[in-house]
Amino acid sequence: MAEKVGKEQIKREKGYLYYLGKDGYLWKTPTKLNKSGKKGRVGTEKITRQDGYMYFLDKKGFISRAKMKNA
Repeated sequence: MAEKVGKEQIKREKGYLYYLGKDGYLWKTPTKLNKSGKKGRVGTEKITRQDGYMYFLDKKGFISRAKMKNA
C-alpha cells in the first residue's frame, strides 16, 4: 500500500518516465519512443528519502512511496 508524501500535484506528459532523483527533486526523462524529449527537473518540492522505500509519481500526480519487500 502506498502513502502520499508530496503536496505538489504534477501533470504527467506522455513519453516520459518520472522518478525521484538523489537530490530529492522529481525528474522526468524521455522514453525510448520519445525522440524529441529532454531530461529535466519537474516541480519545486524537495522530498527527503528514507531507506526501505520506493518513491514514484502516482496516478493522481502526487509523489508517493511504498515499502519495499526486500529492504
